[in-house]
Parts: sequence; C-alpha cells; structure tokens
Amino acid sequence: MTTIYKICTASEWREAERAGAYRGSTVDLKDGFIHFSTAEQAVETAAKWFAGQHDLVLVAVDADALGDRLKWEPSRGGALFPHFYGELPLAAVRRRDALPLADNGRHRFPEDLP
Repeated sequence: MTTIYKICTASEWREAERAGAYRGSTVDLKDGFIHFSTAEQAVETAAKWFAGQHDLVLVAVDADALGDRLKWEPSRGGALFPHFYGELPLAAVRRRDALPLADNGRHRFPEDLP
C-alpha cells in the first residue's frame, strides 16, 4: 500500500467529516485538484506552505484506493507530487494526526511517519 499525505486545517477536516468527503482547500479548489505529498515531501511541504500555522492535521491516505484520478505530476522543481482530481472519499483515509508546532517553529510530525 502506498500512503500519501494531505496537510490541512483542522476546521477543513471537520467539514470533510461532516460532508463525508474532503473537497479540498482554497488552493486545491483554485488549482482543480487536491495537493498531496509523499512521506518524504510532507515535512518540506509543511515548512514551505504552512509555516507558523497552528491547528493543522496530517491526513494519511491509501493512494491505491484513489484509482486513476490520482496523478503523479511534476512540480516547478521537477519532483513528482500526487494530485487527486476529485473529492477525497473518507474511506481512503487511514489515519489523521494533529500537526502541532514545536518550540523551534516547525511542525512536529508523528514519529512513525515512514
């Protein structure tokens, strides 16, 4: 199983749980797909796009459950990132963890993140 990760606000995730699917952040909706990261990319994603933000969650998703609407596409730097074209079904979610800020100002990821 391949796991990919979405960083979003806790309020966005609460709305997804109420709605039964995650429709994406404002940026996702503007871009037309939900931005994900691999385990190796998630820390950099948090530092670049979510620096200093509180009340975030890290959502682990089974990439294999997303089918052909999941595309691996190059970013501006050329690295391949997973992009999902559609609403994320909650059935594909494996876990959700808080993503608190550490004393050094960076987000503290779960210790068992691969």
